[in-house]
Amino acid sequence: MSIGNSPEDDRPSTPDLSDDPRAAAAGSAKGVADVPDAPEDDRPSIGRALRQARIDAGLTVEEVSTSTRVRIPIVHAIEEDDFSRCGGDVYARGHVRTLARAVGLDPAVLVGQYDAEHGGRPSPTPAAPLFEAERIRPERRRPNWTAAMVAAIVAVIGFVGFTLFNGEGGGSRAHVAEGPAPAHKATGKPKPPKAVAPPPAPSESAIAAAPKDKVTVKLTATDDKSWISVKERNGKLLFDGLLLEGTSKTFQDDERLDLILGNAGAIELFVNGKKIEDEFESGQVERLTYTKGDPEVG
Repeated sequence: MSIGNSPEDDRPSTPDLSDDPRAAAAGSAKGVADVPDAPEDDRPSIGRALRQARIDAGLTVEEVSTSTRVRIPIVHAIEEDDFSRCGGDVYARGHVRTLARAVGLDPAVLVGQYDAEHGGRPSPTPAAPLFEAERIRPERRRPNWTAAMVAAIVAVIGFVGFTLFNGEGGGSRAHVAEGPAPAHKATGKPKPPKAVAPPPAPSESAIAAAPKDKVTVKLTATDDKSWISVKERNGKLLFDGLLLEGTSKTFQDDERLDLILGNAGAIELFVNGKKIEDEFESGQVERLTYTKGDPEVG
């Protein structure tokens, strides 16, 4: 029997980490060092943020819909992060901004979050090509003096011939029969003039009487000029040009009107007799579509 050490006794011993908490922690950290932490966004979704803010403000969906004029089904859908019923990114961003103001949140934060989650805000169309139509003006036509002179000569000849014909044809002159003098001359008192009703003052809300079976849009350039384009539902172009500051145009169709506003911030917009309160920015290009049921109110 050998009394010496066995081969197993010559192997390097493995330190026991159970007695050293710091060493155990270091070993555990080394084991998970290669696993990156997954990024977590603790920020709530847009719908949850709007719903919680509405509840904290003590408001119901019906009250929010009445104050913002956003339909109740759309409010419910947005609070569930469903933006498919908004009708596009432009309307979705406008609804998020409007609802955020109603419940006391910062609209810029939620709109920025929407842009980040849905591919960002679309880049505005350059305004320069939109105003090219203004630069290309047709050459002013010169007046046709020859035609004007011929017309004047014909008029003079006709007048002279008419005068000569009447002078030679009739030898007697017509006498005006004298009738009884008016009553007010006999009394010496002038007859009081009839009261004339003043013309009705033009109403700024005259478009409010727009027929319900049509879609009526009124555009007014209030702060600056703006290029606008208006089409019917079948694609027929109703107007494509510049709307100068202080001028208005009204368009109407049986079903739908498609608009493009080159400088939306300068336009005051009425749809079916109701003013659109969306805050468009100066120089911003907006593409809008309205039907005879717009603006929809819950």
